[in-house]
Amino acid sequence: MARPKIGIIIGSTREGRFGDKPARWIHSIAAKRDDLQFEIVDLRDHPMPFFSEPMSPSRGPAKNEHAQAWAAKLATLDGFIIVTPEYNHGPSAVLKNALDYAYSEFVRKPVAFVGYGGVGAARAIEQLRLVVSELQMVSVRNAVHVGMVEFLGILQQGKGLDDFPHLVQAANGLLDDLAWWTKALKQARTANA
Repeated sequence: MARPKIGIIIGSTREGRFGDKPARWIHSIAAKRDDLQFEIVDLRDHPMPFFSEPMSPSRGPAKNEHAQAWAAKLATLDGFIIVTPEYNHGPSAVLKNALDYAYSEFVRKPVAFVGYGGVGAARAIEQLRLVVSELQMVSVRNAVHVGMVEFLGILQQGKGLDDFPHLVQAANGLLDDLAWWTKALKQARTANA
């Protein structure tokens, strides 16, 4: 049986973003596993306009061609890790917009979070947990929070995420939870298909 596929979504598109670092880092840890497959999904590759569809994607597919490509990519995945910044105590607008442009492609799939910012994007992740519950996703408990100390250590002192053992430990807990939920939900989706 093919290994389930997990998309690591980079939740920022701005120039000079930090999100590439934690996305590549979690991918490098995840790639050592033999129970799941992982790929980075960059929102820069899916330039969707602000959501302006005539109806919710829960009632029908989007008409925008970029949104259709986004939904097609999501449909190939069995679960997600969202790498999110925190802007003004919340997730980026581009990430929320991307979540709004799909529905059935998210339903009954697990999602985990890697956040970065002043408090490790804890507030953004809490808001995202509310959003993904409406998309009928299962949000795994464990997350990785790259806080200001780690953030500044990387930007100003040349450290890497692996230089913080607590982040590696958190990443492994996140991946273990995600693997369990991915397998359980994929089996259930297959049985109910």
